[in-house]
Amino acid sequence: MFFRWENDVMQQYVITCCSTADMPYEYFQERCIPFVCFHFNIDGKQYPDDLGKSMPFVEFYSKISAGSEPTTSQVNVQEFIEFFEPILRAGKDILHVSLSSGLSGAWSSANIAKNELLDKYPDRKIEVVDSLGASSGYGLLIDMLADMRDKGASYEYVYQWAENNKLLIHHWFFSTDLTSYIKGGRISKAAGLFGSVLGICPLLNMDDTGHLIPKEKIRSKKKVIHEIVEKMKVHAQNNVNYSGKCFISHSACIDDARTVADLVESTFPNLSGKVMINSVGTVIGSHTGPGTVALFFIGDKRVGSEKKA
Repeated sequence: MFFRWENDVMQQYVITCCSTADMPYEYFQERCIPFVCFHFNIDGKQYPDDLGKSMPFVEFYSKISAGSEPTTSQVNVQEFIEFFEPILRAGKDILHVSLSSGLSGAWSSANIAKNELLDKYPDRKIEVVDSLGASSGYGLLIDMLADMRDKGASYEYVYQWAENNKLLIHHWFFSTDLTSYIKGGRISKAAGLFGSVLGICPLLNMDDTGHLIPKEKIRSKKKVIHEIVEKMKVHAQNNVNYSGKCFISHSACIDDARTVADLVESTFPNLSGKVMINSVGTVIGSHTGPGTVALFFIGDKRVGSEKKA
């Protein structure tokens, strides 16, 4: 995807990412952030994960609800080369931020492409940041880096800031539909069936290695919505005085997402703007299925030692 950076003679580097940052297509256009598409296969046909362009999100999640079982594939080395090379050829350096290496091999593929291209373009720079994040939490990191770029921060400064601060982006998820979690093995079949009968909604987060970790089993949607905002109160910078941005992504459950957003906005009066609500994209959504709400904010450093409740 190629945006206005091609004509921006002042900008010496380009921030790029993968489609799995789950931000709107128009957002990437406006912020001059090219993205490279993962892929998904559903009902025997492959599509690019192009933010709902090839298959609208409503259609995608309806197919899953009707029994379709999508599979996904990452960006391969050749696709990264074809994505990066026009930027290098235009005389720009690249800061690529990748989907968590805990979820995908895309970070490794991007690094292989980087090494091949630097042999060909020795005067250019490419750095690949492992976001250790996913969906709009990964998108929140991109958003912060783009803000720095737009304020004139150097390539080296933005790269080092990303590496030093990426674990400050908190990712908290809950789901009201366990079907895809059971199929994917994140929840055992027995636990999933038992949980469905009792109306249990698992609360999960992303740890410091970029893996999705079950944290709590909460009975009822009302209680898990309350608890996910409680997690933000505990972990957000300055707690209820948090003044940063907050993003939410959801998989075909906009009403639940809006309920969480309303609670966040009433709990954190100093929030920077309204909560941004996005759709979980087709690749992440292939694994979550419908019914997932994810909350993202800037907080204390994520760790892997926090025990499950």
